[in-house]
Amino acid sequence: MSKRLKELHDEIANRLKGVVESPRREAELLLIAYLQRDQLYFITHQDDMIDENDPKLAEWIEKRSRNVPLEYLTNRVSFYSREFYIDEGALIPRPETEHLIDEVLSSVTAEEAMTVVEVGVGSGIISILLALHLPNARFIAVDISPRALAVARRNIEAFGLGERIELREGDLLSCVEETIDVLVSNPPYIAQDAPLESNLSYEPQNALFGGEIGDEIIQRLLDEVYHRQIPLFVCEMGYDQRLKVQEYLRKFAVKSLDFYTDLASFDRGFILKANHE
Repeated sequence: MSKRLKELHDEIANRLKGVVESPRREAELLLIAYLQRDQLYFITHQDDMIDENDPKLAEWIEKRSRNVPLEYLTNRVSFYSREFYIDEGALIPRPETEHLIDEVLSSVTAEEAMTVVEVGVGSGIISILLALHLPNARFIAVDISPRALAVARRNIEAFGLGERIELREGDLLSCVEETIDVLVSNPPYIAQDAPLESNLSYEPQNALFGGEIGDEIIQRLLDEVYHRQIPLFVCEMGYDQRLKVQEYLRKFAVKSLDFYTDLASFDRGFILKANHE
């Protein structure tokens, strides 16, 4: 059975009421992705007939009505103006993580030869974007999850960066023996008992929860910075973790510690230049 696009849009929006914050907009995005068209097409073809019984469309509507993220349905995510593959093996990149990319790039020289290590590579988007901007850098990207590494590998190969980004499975820096010039991470930093939105239940939990308090993995990475004498560490964190990071670093020699905010003016991460003299 076929229905006009505008009628189908109304039906899907009704299915999503009480599930998502903006049901009409979410229904529109779902249909745009399903039709593989853009917003202009959606607006100008409201009377087009669409087969509502297509199994793929029916599956997407059913899953989205359970708050399965649209990105996992389409296997596509937009980040830093580029498109990446995504599935349930990796955390969906958030717009605020784009600031992490910017902070790394503003802290290094683009043409410099360096070894950059990313802990918690997830979908691979951070290492990929940094590699595109830092042509002489070598990258080692680590994750504890084989499923996340599979997603990252797919994206790395799609961008032709397989020779410059080496993937390794391991816990933090346990599988990295090389000297590290730059350490970058968007680690799990949510407290174990923190309430989550329902859509987050579909994302890998080991990429979300950082421990009982939430900042345990960040502290372990800070220990590694000084144990391994890493000169630069750029890290995303929770909006309420600035004081905890400052307090933890009191026992270490710091050359500089700067915090950056997201577009909502929440603390989102820090840039640590360690003093190893």
